[in-house]
Amino acid sequence: MQNLVIILILVISIITDLRDRKILNIVTLPSIIAAFIYHFFTSGVEGFLYSGQGFLAGLGMLIIPFLMGGIGAGDVKLLAAIGAWNGTFFIFYTSIYAGIIGGLIALLILLKRRELVFTLKRMLFSVAFIKSAKGYLVIKDDVHGSFSIPYAIPIALGALLTFLMETFQ
Repeated sequence: MQNLVIILILVISIITDLRDRKILNIVTLPSIIAAFIYHFFTSGVEGFLYSGQGFLAGLGMLIIPFLMGGIGAGDVKLLAAIGAWNGTFFIFYTSIYAGIIGGLIALLILLKRRELVFTLKRMLFSVAFIKSAKGYLVIKDDVHGSFSIPYAIPIALGALLTFLMETFQ
């Protein structure tokens, strides 16, 4: 049942993320609550703690990218919901796979747009600027040439790879 719930959450999140660039609270928040209730009734306090640890792991994996502005709150809540259902082990591998897949997608987009070299130079300049400014950084809001990835896709693919890994172990 858990895997079916996660698949449903991921499918809905992919659709809304592609269509509206949002992962809806009406999907993630009830699924988090349902996971806590399900695990509590099936395994008692241990199940509740299992769900809580997975929730916190999912939240923790994306909280820093969210605070830095690199990812949306819906993505964080989606990973936290998956963690609440399937625990920390599942979230750890899902996060690793999602990060690799998201990075590959970004790399392909940069190559297609012929912006890889420019982006690498900009990143190196930013690192040098942070070092020379002794930690002070002013970020100019520049949307020209920027792009974003609907991160529900890498999360879903990461979860799929984790499902497959668990199946073949």
